[in-house]
Amino acid sequence: MSELDPQLEQSVWLVDGAGLCSGRVEVKSNQSWASVCEADFDRQDAEVVCGELGCGAPAALQGGLYGEGEGQTWDKEFQCKGNESLLLDCDTSDRKNNTCLPDNAVGLTCSEKIVRLLSLSFLFTEPDDVRLVGGGSRCAGGVERYDQGEWRTVGAEDRDQEDVAAVVCRQLGCGSTVSVPSGNTTRGFGFICSGSESSLRECRRIYFLRHGLTVICSDLLVQPDISLTDSMGGVSRGHQGPEMFRGYSFTITCSTQPQYPGGSFLLTFTGSNRTQTQTAVNHSAAFLFPAADDSHQGNYSCVYDNYVFSHNFSFESELLSLTITGN
Repeated sequence: MSELDPQLEQSVWLVDGAGLCSGRVEVKSNQSWASVCEADFDRQDAEVVCGELGCGAPAALQGGLYGEGEGQTWDKEFQCKGNESLLLDCDTSDRKNNTCLPDNAVGLTCSEKIVRLLSLSFLFTEPDDVRLVGGGSRCAGGVERYDQGEWRTVGAEDRDQEDVAAVVCRQLGCGSTVSVPSGNTTRGFGFICSGSESSLRECRRIYFLRHGLTVICSDLLVQPDISLTDSMGGVSRGHQGPEMFRGYSFTITCSTQPQYPGGSFLLTFTGSNRTQTQTAVNHSAAFLFPAADDSHQGNYSCVYDNYVFSHNFSFESELLSLTITGN
């Protein structure tokens, strides 16, 4: 067995291909990645790589198939028997040919990729391919990506977590990253992002397990609702919004979906810059106005504040425009 734990450290990947099972062969060497020369790699070596990545049998093996190699070149010749679990379990020998041009970097396509491409119905019926689970909100939780017909955990190395999290929040329309909590022991396929990508599809995927990624985005809370009611029939619906007769009592209710317990509602009023605050009870708060007069005419909004995951979050409702009418 290789000294590298396959659950913690990836030793081989295929890059610049269409996915998991195709690309230029690169091997990890001294914490960096090296391409492999075509002359140092044969079909038995390819069988081991395809098996290590969970793909089918080799379908194509050719130098320059997926572009020129970048950086250093692997300095050994692989001598796999074809039944090893990991490429680094294979025997190696010194290279017979010391010259390996960049366009001779070996490219590999494993058969599973070809099989998947034939399943067009599957490709066109995939749902939104990223979600956050277990956090009580679509904008918080463990990152999962829909892949090969199932939801799979997304992981990242510590140095890549912030960049991957930024892409996930952006892709979900959840604002920016607030926090990347630690302690997720689940493992998943990793990604390397620059942080500027619009989705994980644009990031480089690592086809070996990393610690699962948990993300908390800024738009964690659902937008609260605002409504107006009265008990005496003093409210009517106008073109600009509700209209209230002078002298009648009315209530403005702020509410939100039951995501997290606690929190408070701030009722703002632009007519006189007045504000009122109440603790949320059953995810709502009612603000009573005993008698409507001209000073109550204006725009109202509800701001829901809550302290969740060691951070303060707030989200504002739409405006409610109230007109006061009557004698």
